[in-house]
Amino acid sequence: MIRTLRRPVLLLLLVAMFSVVASGAAYADSKSTGAKAKPNSITVSSAVSMIVNGLHLNIDNIRFIKEPKASDYYTKVKDSAPYAYDFIIAQFTGLELPKDIDPNAYVTREQFAKWLYGGLSSTGEYAWIEIFVDLKDANKVSKGYMDSIQKLLIAGIASTDSHNRYWPKMDVTKPQAERMVKKAAAFAEQHHPAPNPEIGILSDVKLNVEKYADGVDRVTVSAQVPHPGYGLDIASVDFVQGTAVISYRVVQPDPTALYPQVISEAKAFAFIPTGTKASLGEQVPSEPRA
Repeated sequence: MIRTLRRPVLLLLLVAMFSVVASGAAYADSKSTGAKAKPNSITVSSAVSMIVNGLHLNIDNIRFIKEPKASDYYTKVKDSAPYAYDFIIAQFTGLELPKDIDPNAYVTREQFAKWLYGGLSSTGEYAWIEIFVDLKDANKVSKGYMDSIQKLLIAGIASTDSHNRYWPKMDVTKPQAERMVKKAAAFAEQHHPAPNPEIGILSDVKLNVEKYADGVDRVTVSAQVPHPGYGLDIASVDFVQGTAVISYRVVQPDPTALYPQVISEAKAFAFIPTGTKASLGEQVPSEPRA
């Protein structure tokens, strides 16, 4: 009796073991080898240095009154850290890192895409095809990150898995990050944009429209600048198909004056007919000082 029962029991155990292994393998595959990818995850400091160096970003066009320090802009980046200067460059080249960013934290795929696209955008103006890539996990993308992901997918810099998922919350791995930076650099080289050397001086550029008087609305363009010596000016207001396109430019600081080394807000104003839609145009080169 015992002999007749041992074989079925053994078979059941083998089936159960196989099911667990198969289930685990399928889960790992569905997560793009999530557990195995963790050792290859990169920190914020590595990601920032990768983007800054890979895209050859710099702040040679910005005039500082005193030597800038990472601690001027970030609360958790030490001035003595080997990557400190890369964070300073990132501050003025479109990466838009939070002030309290932790350089030792891991970086998600959506974070890396946003920072990489920001850095790429600071190298010049690019024409983007107006299409939208349908992501199966689009609902998992954080607010404010989708545009960067879409642009990188359109350019072939980023990619999805075989099921058209981007896995935005998963840590980006070193090979993935290196590949994306390399493709972004090649994209910039291939398209040869006409760079505005002042791109990067202004950050967090915003547009606001409010009623000013009967029949007139006031458009305010605001931006963050490295110090109070920099200003902002409206370059032009062009009416395109019923929309007022507002272009703007930097007002360079007086080279003979001294300014406190503190990020400031600059504003410029334009006036348009009430009810007219306003759109933020391009940043154009500044005019020579008189």
